[in-house]
Amino acid sequence: MNDDQRKTILVIDDTPSNLSLINHLLRDQYRVKLANSGARGLELAFDSPPDLVLLDIMMPEMDGYEVIQQLKANPLTAHMPVIFLTAKIEAADEERGFQLGAVDFIHKPFSPSIMLARIGAHLQVRAWQSFLEDKSAWLQAEVERRVNEVLKLQAGAIRVMVSLAEFRDECTGNHIRRTQTYVRRLAEHLSRQARDQAFLTPETIDSIAKASPLHDIGKIAIPDNILLKPGKHTPEEFEIMKTHAIKGEGMLQRTRQELGDDNLMLLYASQIARSHHERWDGGGYPDALVGEAIPLPARLMAVADVYDALRSRRPYKAAFSHEEAVAIMLEGCGRHFDPLLMDAFLALQDEFASIAIKLADE
Repeated sequence: MNDDQRKTILVIDDTPSNLSLINHLLRDQYRVKLANSGARGLELAFDSPPDLVLLDIMMPEMDGYEVIQQLKANPLTAHMPVIFLTAKIEAADEERGFQLGAVDFIHKPFSPSIMLARIGAHLQVRAWQSFLEDKSAWLQAEVERRVNEVLKLQAGAIRVMVSLAEFRDECTGNHIRRTQTYVRRLAEHLSRQARDQAFLTPETIDSIAKASPLHDIGKIAIPDNILLKPGKHTPEEFEIMKTHAIKGEGMLQRTRQELGDDNLMLLYASQIARSHHERWDGGGYPDALVGEAIPLPARLMAVADVYDALRSRRPYKAAFSHEEAVAIMLEGCGRHFDPLLMDAFLALQDEFASIAIKLADE
């Protein structure tokens, strides 16, 4: 074995005869570094971490216990095996050494064969530990890579679904971007309020925002003569139009069952699709839910969707100004909209006005 392939052993002992004896014993199999004090041993270990340390306990100024504590506190040397060399034979001494991180004890006067056997065994154990750590790191990186691939596929699938809904509706891609931004900002603001703080974690907010573009996915199932009708719907047509909420939820629930019930983004998308036309006072559809019985993601979407609809031009109406839209929405506070959400909307109204201009339809 050439010198570059040999493991490095650091020996820390204040007795010159011990250093000489151990060096003579190990030098044919290992690269040996010698230190005659704890301070010098730490200096060598931190400068170029060895593969294993043989450490004397009884040393002046800095004993072996203090040395091992500093070795274990440094990330560079924390996982390095340390074998104590000691004349102490009390169980309490060994117990303390193991508690501080030592892997073994070799008692003085030591047997050369025992020393070589124990060094070899612990180096082999450390080699397997390093292999497993490297394998674990590789597996973690592979899992992250696969998860990112799934997320990209998921995002692509959602984009296709949203594009289908946009293609069959008067809404534009900018409607999706605007409402998604409104939902995110409302959720972030609400996350600082006591009522919803526990629910609206950063991860939840991100999932809700990613789910919001699917709010009208059910419109794919609405006949063209109703969906694209430029004028006012008849009562019968409006009843058919309202079914997009349940149909959208059904599509998303089937997708969620296929991908796994733990997909929170699809859970929130299902809630939004079904319930974003519910009203705080129970006058909405399809379930006439009242107050906080309406899922919070759907309540967030309701404010974002109505504001955007008021600000947008349609074949059957002109766009309202920001001030007109705010006045109309205030009339719905406590009736159409969650009052706490309306407080958030009012606090963010200048941002909403800027977003509406920045992401205006061409």
